[in-house]
Amino acid sequence: MESSDKVVETVIVGNYVEMEADGKAKSFKSKLSKFLWDGGSAYDAWFSCASNQVAQVLLTLPYSFSQLGMLSGILFQLFYGLLGSWTAYLISTLYIEYRTRKEREKIDFRNHVIQWFEVLDGLLGKHWRNVGLAFNCTFLLFGSVIQLIACASNIYYINDNLDKRTWTYIFGACCATTVFIPSFHNYRVWSFLGLVMTTYTAWYLTIASFLHGQVEGVKHSGPTKLVLYFTGATNILYTFGGHAVTVEIMHAMWTPQKFKAIYLFATLYVLTLTLPSASAVYWAFGDLLLNHSNAFSLLPKSPFRDMAVILMLIHQFITFGFACTPLYFVWEKAIGMHECKSLCKRAAARLPVVIPIWFLAIIFPFFGPINSTVGSLLVSFTVYIIPALAHIFTYRSAAARENAVESPPRFLGGWIGSYTINVFVVVWVFVVGFGFGGWASITNFVHQIDTFGLFTKCYQCPPPLPPMVFNTTSAPPPLRHTLPRNHSHTP
Repeated sequence: MESSDKVVETVIVGNYVEMEADGKAKSFKSKLSKFLWDGGSAYDAWFSCASNQVAQVLLTLPYSFSQLGMLSGILFQLFYGLLGSWTAYLISTLYIEYRTRKEREKIDFRNHVIQWFEVLDGLLGKHWRNVGLAFNCTFLLFGSVIQLIACASNIYYINDNLDKRTWTYIFGACCATTVFIPSFHNYRVWSFLGLVMTTYTAWYLTIASFLHGQVEGVKHSGPTKLVLYFTGATNILYTFGGHAVTVEIMHAMWTPQKFKAIYLFATLYVLTLTLPSASAVYWAFGDLLLNHSNAFSLLPKSPFRDMAVILMLIHQFITFGFACTPLYFVWEKAIGMHECKSLCKRAAARLPVVIPIWFLAIIFPFFGPINSTVGSLLVSFTVYIIPALAHIFTYRSAAARENAVESPPRFLGGWIGSYTINVFVVVWVFVVGFGFGGWASITNFVHQIDTFGLFTKCYQCPPPLPPMVFNTTSAPPPLRHTLPRNHSHTP
Protein backbone atom coordinates (compact mmCIF):
# COMPACT_ATOMS: atom_id res chain seq x y z
CA MET A 1 0.00 0.00 0.00
CA GLU A 2 2.89 2.33 0.82
CA SER A 3 4.54 1.78 -2.57
CA SER A 4 1.30 2.48 -4.45
CA ASP A 5 0.92 5.76 -2.56
CA LYS A 6 4.39 6.76 -3.70
CA VAL A 7 3.50 5.96 -7.30
CA VAL A 8 0.40 8.13 -7.12
CA GLU A 9 2.39 10.98 -5.60
CA THR A 10 5.00 10.71 -8.35
CA VAL A 11 2.33 10.85 -11.02
CA ILE A 12 0.78 13.96 -9.51
CA VAL A 13 3.98 15.87 -8.87
CA GLY A 14 5.38 14.99 -12.27
CA ASN A 15 2.70 16.92 -14.09
CA TYR A 16 2.51 19.98 -11.85
CA VAL A 17 5.66 21.64 -13.13
CA GLU A 18 3.77 23.26 -15.98
CA MET A 19 5.99 26.34 -16.17
CA GLU A 20 9.19 24.88 -14.76
CA ALA A 21 12.50 25.78 -16.33
CA ASP A 22 13.61 23.61 -19.22
CA GLY A 23 17.22 23.42 -18.06
CA LYS A 24 18.61 26.12 -20.34
CA ALA A 25 20.75 28.93 -19.00
CA LYS A 26 18.68 32.03 -18.35
CA SER A 27 19.57 35.71 -18.36
CA PHE A 28 19.29 37.98 -15.32
CA LYS A 29 16.15 39.51 -16.83
CA SER A 30 14.45 36.14 -17.20
CA LYS A 31 15.51 35.12 -13.69
CA LEU A 32 14.08 38.35 -12.26
CA SER A 33 10.87 37.80 -14.23
CA LYS A 34 10.59 34.29 -12.87
CA PHE A 35 11.24 35.51 -9.32
CA LEU A 36 8.45 38.10 -9.53
CA TRP A 37 6.08 36.31 -11.88
CA ASP A 38 6.21 32.51 -11.59
CA GLY A 39 4.88 31.49 -8.20
CA GLY A 40 4.04 27.86 -7.48
CA SER A 41 5.30 27.25 -3.95
CA ALA A 42 3.32 26.67 -0.76
CA TYR A 43 4.34 30.17 0.34
CA ASP A 44 2.82 31.64 -2.82
CA ALA A 45 -0.41 29.77 -2.14
CA TRP A 46 -0.44 31.05 1.46
CA PHE A 47 0.03 34.64 0.31
CA SER A 48 -2.70 34.20 -2.31
CA CYS A 49 -5.18 32.77 0.21
CA ALA A 50 -4.45 35.33 2.93
CA SER A 51 -4.39 38.27 0.51
CA ASN A 52 -7.60 37.21 -1.20
CA GLN A 53 -9.50 36.58 2.03
CA VAL A 54 -9.58 40.03 3.60
CA ALA A 55 -9.57 42.74 0.88
CA GLN A 56 -12.27 45.41 1.19
CA VAL A 57 -14.29 43.40 3.72
CA LEU A 58 -11.77 44.63 6.29
CA LEU A 59 -13.51 48.01 6.05
CA THR A 60 -17.02 46.59 6.53
CA LEU A 61 -16.36 44.37 9.55
CA PRO A 62 -16.72 47.29 12.05
CA TYR A 63 -20.13 47.88 10.42
CA SER A 64 -20.94 44.22 11.08
CA PHE A 65 -19.82 44.58 14.70
CA SER A 66 -22.27 47.46 15.15
CA GLN A 67 -25.03 45.13 13.96
CA LEU A 68 -23.92 42.11 15.99
CA GLY A 69 -22.37 43.59 19.10
CA MET A 70 -18.77 43.02 20.20
CA LEU A 71 -19.10 39.49 21.61
CA SER A 72 -21.09 38.03 18.72
CA GLY A 73 -18.78 39.73 16.21
CA ILE A 74 -15.70 38.08 17.71
CA LEU A 75 -17.35 34.66 18.09
CA PHE A 76 -18.71 34.63 14.54
CA GLN A 77 -15.27 35.49 13.14
CA LEU A 78 -13.68 32.57 14.99
CA PHE A 79 -16.51 30.21 14.10
CA TYR A 80 -16.72 31.00 10.38
CA GLY A 81 -12.93 31.09 10.16
CA LEU A 82 -12.83 27.44 11.28
CA LEU A 83 -15.78 26.49 9.08
CA GLY A 84 -14.17 28.12 6.05
CA SER A 85 -10.86 26.37 6.70
CA TRP A 86 -12.65 23.01 6.86
CA THR A 87 -14.52 23.42 3.57
CA ALA A 88 -11.34 24.72 1.88
CA TYR A 89 -9.70 21.48 3.02
CA LEU A 90 -12.60 19.50 1.51
CA ILE A 91 -12.21 21.30 -1.81
CA SER A 92 -8.49 20.54 -1.83
CA THR A 93 -9.02 16.82 -1.19
CA LEU A 94 -11.64 16.59 -3.93
CA TYR A 95 -9.27 18.35 -6.33
CA ILE A 96 -6.46 15.88 -5.54
CA GLU A 97 -8.89 12.98 -6.01
CA TYR A 98 -10.05 14.27 -9.39
CA ARG A 99 -6.56 15.13 -10.61
CA THR A 100 -5.16 11.75 -9.62
CA ARG A 101 -7.95 9.84 -11.37
CA LYS A 102 -7.50 11.83 -14.57
CA GLU A 103 -3.72 11.50 -14.60
CA ARG A 104 -4.04 7.74 -14.19
CA GLU A 105 -5.98 7.96 -17.45
CA LYS A 106 -2.96 9.76 -19.00
CA ILE A 107 -4.80 13.09 -19.34
CA ASP A 108 -2.39 16.01 -19.57
CA PHE A 109 -3.32 19.34 -17.95
CA ARG A 110 -0.20 21.18 -19.07
CA ASN A 111 -2.16 23.91 -20.89
CA HIS A 112 -5.44 23.54 -19.03
CA VAL A 113 -6.40 25.09 -15.67
CA ILE A 114 -8.66 22.79 -13.67
CA GLN A 115 -11.63 24.52 -12.06
CA TRP A 116 -14.12 23.59 -9.35
CA PHE A 117 -17.00 22.80 -11.71
CA GLU A 118 -14.74 20.36 -13.61
CA VAL A 119 -13.86 18.61 -10.36
CA LEU A 120 -17.58 18.22 -9.62
CA ASP A 121 -18.17 16.97 -13.16
CA GLY A 122 -15.41 14.38 -12.98
CA LEU A 123 -16.40 13.08 -9.55
CA LEU A 124 -20.19 13.41 -9.48
CA GLY A 125 -21.52 14.13 -12.98
CA LYS A 126 -22.94 16.92 -15.08
CA HIS A 127 -25.79 17.94 -12.75
CA TRP A 128 -23.32 18.73 -9.98
CA ARG A 129 -21.14 20.49 -12.55
CA ASN A 130 -24.00 22.73 -13.66
CA VAL A 131 -24.99 23.68 -10.11
CA GLY A 132 -21.39 24.32 -9.12
CA LEU A 133 -20.74 26.36 -12.26
CA ALA A 134 -23.83 28.52 -11.74
CA PHE A 135 -23.11 29.33 -8.10
CA ASN A 136 -19.37 29.77 -8.53
CA CYS A 137 -19.58 32.05 -11.56
CA THR A 138 -22.35 34.18 -10.05
CA PHE A 139 -20.44 34.55 -6.79
CA LEU A 140 -17.20 35.50 -8.55
CA LEU A 141 -19.12 37.92 -10.77
CA PHE A 142 -20.53 39.76 -7.76
CA GLY A 143 -17.24 39.40 -5.91
CA SER A 144 -15.67 41.41 -8.73
CA VAL A 145 -18.55 43.89 -8.60
CA ILE A 146 -17.92 44.41 -4.88
CA GLN A 147 -14.26 45.27 -5.55
CA LEU A 148 -15.27 47.98 -8.02
CA ILE A 149 -17.79 49.42 -5.57
CA ALA A 150 -15.12 49.39 -2.87
CA CYS A 151 -12.64 51.22 -5.11
CA ALA A 152 -15.10 54.03 -5.73
CA SER A 153 -16.12 54.19 -2.07
CA ASN A 154 -12.50 54.44 -0.87
CA ILE A 155 -11.10 56.95 -3.35
CA TYR A 156 -13.97 59.29 -2.53
CA TYR A 157 -12.43 59.87 0.92
CA ILE A 158 -9.29 61.25 -0.72
CA ASN A 159 -10.88 63.11 -3.64
CA ASP A 160 -14.56 64.01 -3.46
CA ASN A 161 -14.48 66.27 -6.50
CA LEU A 162 -15.96 63.34 -8.41
CA ASP A 163 -18.93 61.33 -7.22
CA LYS A 164 -18.63 57.60 -6.50
CA ARG A 165 -20.37 56.57 -9.72
CA THR A 166 -17.82 58.46 -11.81
CA TRP A 167 -15.01 56.82 -9.85
CA THR A 168 -16.63 53.44 -10.63
CA TYR A 169 -16.36 54.20 -14.35
CA ILE A 170 -12.68 55.05 -13.93
CA PHE A 171 -11.75 52.03 -11.83
CA GLY A 172 -13.73 49.73 -14.09
CA ALA A 173 -11.37 50.69 -16.89
CA CYS A 174 -8.33 50.23 -14.62
CA CYS A 175 -9.43 46.79 -13.40
CA ALA A 176 -10.04 45.66 -16.98
CA THR A 177 -6.24 45.46 -17.35
CA THR A 178 -6.32 42.22 -15.31
CA VAL A 179 -7.15 40.46 -18.58
CA PHE A 180 -3.39 40.46 -19.24
CA ILE A 181 -2.54 38.31 -16.18
CA PRO A 182 -2.53 34.73 -17.53
CA SER A 183 -3.25 32.72 -14.35
CA PHE A 184 -2.84 32.51 -10.59
CA HIS A 185 0.65 31.28 -11.23
CA ASN A 186 1.54 34.88 -12.10
CA TYR A 187 0.26 36.58 -8.95
CA ARG A 188 3.41 36.00 -6.86
CA VAL A 189 4.47 39.60 -6.27
CA TRP A 190 0.87 40.87 -6.25
CA SER A 191 -0.19 38.42 -3.53
CA PHE A 192 2.76 39.40 -1.36
CA LEU A 193 2.14 43.13 -1.80
CA GLY A 194 -1.60 42.67 -1.27
CA LEU A 195 -1.06 41.12 2.14
CA VAL A 196 1.35 43.88 3.14
CA MET A 197 -1.30 46.43 2.16
CA THR A 198 -4.11 44.86 4.17
CA THR A 199 -1.79 44.40 7.14
CA TYR A 200 -0.97 48.12 7.11
CA THR A 201 -4.64 49.07 6.74
CA ALA A 202 -5.79 46.78 9.56
CA TRP A 203 -3.26 48.14 12.01
CA TYR A 204 -3.92 51.71 10.86
CA LEU A 205 -7.63 51.20 11.69
CA THR A 206 -6.71 49.74 15.07
CA ILE A 207 -4.18 52.37 16.13
CA ALA A 208 -6.08 55.33 14.67
CA SER A 209 -9.26 54.28 16.50
CA PHE A 210 -7.48 54.06 19.86
CA LEU A 211 -5.72 57.39 19.31
CA HIS A 212 -9.02 59.00 18.31
CA GLY A 213 -10.74 57.64 21.39
CA GLN A 214 -14.44 57.13 21.86
CA VAL A 215 -16.73 59.73 20.36
CA GLU A 216 -18.79 61.77 22.80
CA GLY A 217 -21.83 59.87 24.00
CA VAL A 218 -20.77 56.68 22.22
CA LYS A 219 -23.32 53.86 22.39
CA HIS A 220 -22.80 50.15 21.77
CA SER A 221 -26.40 49.03 21.65
CA GLY A 222 -26.08 46.15 19.18
CA PRO A 223 -27.66 43.78 18.62
CA THR A 224 -31.02 45.53 18.48
CA LYS A 225 -32.84 43.93 15.53
CA LEU A 226 -32.82 40.43 14.08
CA VAL A 227 -32.50 41.85 10.58
CA LEU A 228 -29.31 43.68 11.49
CA TYR A 229 -27.97 40.76 13.51
CA PHE A 230 -28.19 38.21 10.72
CA THR A 231 -27.04 40.75 8.14
CA GLY A 232 -23.85 41.26 10.13
CA ALA A 233 -23.38 37.53 10.66
CA THR A 234 -23.72 36.89 6.95
CA ASN A 235 -21.11 39.52 6.14
CA ILE A 236 -18.68 37.55 8.31
CA LEU A 237 -19.75 34.37 6.52
CA TYR A 238 -18.76 36.18 3.32
CA THR A 239 -15.44 37.28 4.88
CA PHE A 240 -14.25 33.71 5.40
CA GLY A 241 -15.76 32.39 2.19
CA GLY A 242 -13.00 33.61 -0.08
CA HIS A 243 -12.00 30.11 -1.16
CA ALA A 244 -14.09 30.03 -4.33
CA VAL A 245 -10.73 30.20 -6.12
CA THR A 246 -9.09 27.41 -4.12
CA VAL A 247 -8.89 25.01 -7.05
CA GLU A 248 -7.24 27.58 -9.30
CA ILE A 249 -4.71 28.46 -6.58
CA MET A 250 -3.94 24.77 -6.04
CA HIS A 251 -3.52 24.17 -9.74
CA ALA A 252 -0.84 26.87 -9.81
CA MET A 253 1.20 25.03 -7.16
CA TRP A 254 4.10 22.73 -7.98
CA THR A 255 2.93 20.26 -5.31
CA PRO A 256 -0.73 20.87 -4.42
CA GLN A 257 -0.67 18.11 -1.80
CA LYS A 258 0.95 20.71 0.47
CA PHE A 259 -2.20 22.82 0.37
CA LYS A 260 -3.94 20.82 3.12
CA ALA A 261 -3.46 23.28 5.98
CA ILE A 262 -2.49 26.40 4.00
CA TYR A 263 -5.96 27.93 4.17
CA LEU A 264 -6.13 27.34 7.92
CA PHE A 265 -2.80 29.11 8.47
CA ALA A 266 -3.94 31.93 6.18
CA THR A 267 -7.14 32.27 8.21
CA LEU A 268 -5.24 32.40 11.50
CA TYR A 269 -3.15 35.28 10.16
CA VAL A 270 -6.23 37.07 8.82
CA LEU A 271 -7.83 36.86 12.26
CA THR A 272 -4.87 38.83 13.67
CA LEU A 273 -5.94 41.62 11.30
CA THR A 274 -9.73 41.49 11.44
CA LEU A 275 -10.33 41.01 15.16
CA PRO A 276 -8.25 43.98 16.45
CA SER A 277 -9.33 46.39 13.69
CA ALA A 278 -13.06 45.67 13.84
CA SER A 279 -13.09 45.69 17.65
CA ALA A 280 -11.14 48.95 17.90
CA VAL A 281 -13.24 50.86 15.36
CA TYR A 282 -16.48 49.65 16.97
CA TRP A 283 -15.16 50.58 20.43
CA ALA A 284 -14.41 54.11 19.21
CA PHE A 285 -17.52 54.86 17.16
CA GLY A 286 -20.22 52.43 18.33
CA ASP A 287 -23.64 52.88 16.77
CA LEU A 288 -22.40 55.55 14.33
CA LEU A 289 -21.16 52.64 12.21
CA LEU A 290 -24.75 51.57 11.52
CA ASN A 291 -24.91 54.38 8.95
CA HIS A 292 -21.27 54.22 7.88
CA SER A 293 -20.48 50.87 6.27
CA ASN A 294 -16.98 52.02 5.28
CA ALA A 295 -14.72 52.45 8.32
CA PHE A 296 -12.67 55.12 6.53
CA SER A 297 -15.65 57.49 6.62
CA LEU A 298 -15.46 58.02 10.39
CA LEU A 299 -11.72 58.37 10.87
CA PRO A 300 -10.26 61.87 10.50
CA LYS A 301 -8.39 62.73 7.34
CA SER A 302 -4.63 62.33 7.72
CA PRO A 303 -1.60 61.23 5.67
CA PHE A 304 -1.85 57.80 7.34
CA ARG A 305 -5.49 57.43 6.33
CA ASP A 306 -4.72 58.55 2.79
CA MET A 307 -1.94 55.95 2.62
CA ALA A 308 -4.36 53.25 3.83
CA VAL A 309 -6.92 54.29 1.21
CA ILE A 310 -4.32 54.18 -1.58
CA LEU A 311 -3.01 50.79 -0.48
CA MET A 312 -6.54 49.38 -0.31
CA LEU A 313 -7.24 50.69 -3.80
CA ILE A 314 -4.24 48.82 -5.14
CA HIS A 315 -5.24 45.74 -3.19
CA GLN A 316 -8.76 45.86 -4.54
CA PHE A 317 -7.33 45.89 -8.04
CA ILE A 318 -5.44 42.70 -7.12
CA THR A 319 -8.53 41.12 -5.56
CA PHE A 320 -10.56 42.03 -8.64
CA GLY A 321 -8.07 39.97 -10.62
CA PHE A 322 -8.37 37.08 -8.13
CA ALA A 323 -12.16 37.05 -8.44
CA CYS A 324 -12.27 37.64 -12.18
CA THR A 325 -9.53 35.28 -13.39
CA PRO A 326 -11.65 32.12 -12.88
CA LEU A 327 -14.40 33.83 -14.88
CA TYR A 328 -11.86 34.52 -17.62
CA PHE A 329 -11.00 30.81 -17.67
CA VAL A 330 -14.66 29.77 -17.92
CA TRP A 331 -15.25 32.24 -20.76
CA GLU A 332 -12.10 31.09 -22.59
CA LYS A 333 -13.23 27.48 -22.38
CA ALA A 334 -16.71 28.42 -23.62
CA ILE A 335 -15.34 30.14 -26.74
CA GLY A 336 -12.45 27.72 -27.34
CA MET A 337 -9.62 30.13 -26.47
CA HIS A 338 -8.35 28.59 -23.22
CA GLU A 339 -5.37 26.77 -24.72
CA CYS A 340 -4.38 29.63 -27.01
CA LYS A 341 -0.74 30.57 -26.36
CA SER A 342 -1.08 34.18 -27.51
CA LEU A 343 -1.49 36.39 -24.44
CA CYS A 344 -2.87 39.29 -26.48
CA LYS A 345 -5.55 37.15 -28.13
CA ARG A 346 -6.61 35.72 -24.79
CA ALA A 347 -6.71 39.21 -23.26
CA ALA A 348 -8.92 40.50 -26.06
CA ALA A 349 -11.22 37.49 -25.69
CA ARG A 350 -11.57 38.15 -21.95
CA LEU A 351 -12.74 41.76 -22.21
CA PRO A 352 -16.49 40.95 -22.56
CA VAL A 353 -16.38 39.48 -19.04
CA VAL A 354 -15.59 42.89 -17.52
CA ILE A 355 -18.57 44.70 -19.07
CA PRO A 356 -21.41 43.15 -16.97
CA ILE A 357 -19.29 43.57 -13.83
CA TRP A 358 -18.87 47.24 -14.59
CA PHE A 359 -22.60 47.64 -15.25
CA LEU A 360 -23.71 45.85 -12.06
CA ALA A 361 -21.35 47.96 -9.93
CA ILE A 362 -23.10 51.07 -11.24
CA ILE A 363 -26.59 49.65 -10.61
CA PHE A 364 -25.96 48.39 -7.04
CA PRO A 365 -23.33 50.63 -5.40
CA PHE A 366 -24.35 49.58 -1.88
CA PHE A 367 -20.99 49.15 -0.17
CA GLY A 368 -21.50 46.83 2.83
CA PRO A 369 -25.07 45.57 2.36
CA ILE A 370 -24.16 43.91 -0.94
CA ASN A 371 -21.51 41.83 0.87
CA SER A 372 -24.13 40.29 3.15
CA THR A 373 -26.51 39.60 0.27
CA VAL A 374 -23.82 37.86 -1.79
CA GLY A 375 -22.72 35.98 1.32
CA SER A 376 -26.16 34.61 2.14
CA LEU A 377 -27.36 33.74 -1.36
CA LEU A 378 -24.12 32.68 -3.07
CA VAL A 379 -21.21 32.12 -0.68
CA SER A 380 -23.35 29.88 1.55
CA PHE A 381 -23.74 27.37 -1.30
CA THR A 382 -20.55 27.94 -3.28
CA VAL A 383 -17.96 27.43 -0.57
CA TYR A 384 -19.82 25.81 2.31
CA ILE A 385 -22.82 23.67 1.35
CA ILE A 386 -21.76 22.32 -2.07
CA PRO A 387 -18.21 21.25 -1.02
CA ALA A 388 -19.57 19.51 2.11
CA LEU A 389 -22.26 17.67 0.12
CA ALA A 390 -19.81 16.84 -2.68
CA HIS A 391 -17.42 15.26 -0.18
CA ILE A 392 -20.24 13.18 1.33
CA PHE A 393 -21.47 11.90 -2.05
CA THR A 394 -18.00 11.32 -3.53
CA TYR A 395 -17.06 8.98 -0.68
CA ARG A 396 -20.46 7.54 0.10
CA SER A 397 -19.44 3.98 -0.85
CA ALA A 398 -17.00 1.83 1.09
CA ALA A 399 -14.92 1.24 -2.07
CA ALA A 400 -14.54 4.99 -2.67
CA ARG A 401 -13.41 5.53 0.92
CA GLU A 402 -10.96 2.64 0.77
CA ASN A 403 -9.39 3.88 -2.47
CA ALA A 404 -9.43 7.58 -1.55
CA VAL A 405 -6.22 9.42 -2.32
CA GLU A 406 -6.69 11.56 0.80
CA SER A 407 -8.31 10.24 3.99
CA PRO A 408 -9.76 12.58 6.64
CA PRO A 409 -7.54 13.37 9.64
CA ARG A 410 -7.68 10.78 12.40
CA PHE A 411 -7.76 13.39 15.16
CA LEU A 412 -11.13 14.56 13.75
CA GLY A 413 -12.58 11.07 13.83
CA GLY A 414 -11.72 9.83 10.34
CA TRP A 415 -14.58 9.26 7.94
CA ILE A 416 -17.27 9.28 10.64
CA GLY A 417 -15.95 12.54 12.03
CA SER A 418 -15.76 14.18 8.59
CA TYR A 419 -19.31 13.11 7.75
CA THR A 420 -20.56 14.52 11.05
CA ILE A 421 -18.81 17.84 10.46
CA ASN A 422 -20.07 18.00 6.87
CA VAL A 423 -23.68 17.42 7.92
CA PHE A 424 -23.34 20.13 10.58
CA VAL A 425 -21.89 22.57 8.02
CA VAL A 426 -24.73 21.91 5.57
CA VAL A 427 -27.50 22.28 8.16
CA TRP A 428 -26.00 25.33 9.93
CA VAL A 429 -25.16 27.30 6.80
CA PHE A 430 -28.46 26.46 5.11
CA VAL A 431 -30.58 27.45 8.11
CA VAL A 432 -28.56 30.32 9.58
CA GLY A 433 -26.53 31.56 6.60
CA PHE A 434 -28.93 31.08 3.72
CA GLY A 435 -32.25 31.07 5.62
CA PHE A 436 -32.05 33.77 8.29
CA GLY A 437 -29.10 35.48 6.61
CA GLY A 438 -30.86 35.56 3.26
CA TRP A 439 -34.00 37.03 4.77
CA ALA A 440 -32.09 39.70 6.68
CA SER A 441 -29.72 40.59 3.84
CA ILE A 442 -32.43 40.89 1.21
CA THR A 443 -34.54 42.98 3.58
CA ASN A 444 -31.60 45.30 4.19
CA PHE A 445 -30.71 45.38 0.49
CA VAL A 446 -34.24 46.33 -0.51
CA HIS A 447 -34.15 49.04 2.15
CA GLN A 448 -31.02 50.47 0.50
CA ILE A 449 -32.77 50.50 -2.88
CA ASP A 450 -35.82 52.23 -1.38
CA THR A 451 -33.61 54.77 0.40
CA PHE A 452 -31.01 55.55 -2.25
CA GLY A 453 -32.42 54.08 -5.47
CA LEU A 454 -30.70 52.11 -8.22
CA PHE A 455 -27.85 53.84 -10.10
CA THR A 456 -27.44 56.15 -7.13
CA LYS A 457 -24.75 58.70 -7.86
CA CYS A 458 -23.03 58.79 -4.48
CA TYR A 459 -24.03 56.10 -1.96
CA GLN A 460 -23.85 57.26 1.69
CA CYS A 461 -22.07 60.48 0.71
CA PRO A 462 -22.58 63.41 3.09
CA PRO A 463 -25.24 65.80 1.76
CA PRO A 464 -23.78 68.83 -0.02
CA LEU A 465 -23.75 72.08 1.90
CA PRO A 466 -26.60 74.37 0.78
CA PRO A 467 -25.32 77.29 -1.29
CA MET A 468 -25.24 80.65 0.43
CA VAL A 469 -28.19 82.56 -1.02
CA PHE A 470 -28.71 86.28 -0.55
CA ASN A 471 -32.08 87.92 -0.87
CA THR A 472 -31.22 90.87 -3.07
CA THR A 473 -34.65 92.40 -2.72
CA SER A 474 -34.64 92.74 1.07
CA ALA A 475 -31.04 92.57 2.31
CA PRO A 476 -29.27 95.92 2.54
CA PRO A 477 -26.58 96.22 -0.12
CA PRO A 478 -23.72 97.10 2.30
CA LEU A 479 -24.06 93.76 4.14
CA ARG A 480 -23.21 91.78 1.01
CA HIS A 481 -19.83 93.45 0.81
CA THR A 482 -18.91 93.90 4.46
CA LEU A 483 -19.55 90.26 5.51
CA PRO A 484 -16.24 88.40 5.05
CA ARG A 485 -16.66 85.39 2.75
CA ASN A 486 -16.18 82.00 4.46
CA HIS A 487 -15.81 83.77 7.81
CA SER A 488 -18.31 81.41 9.36
CA HIS A 489 -16.22 78.38 8.30
CA THR A 490 -13.02 79.63 9.92
CA PRO A 491 -12.19 77.54 13.01
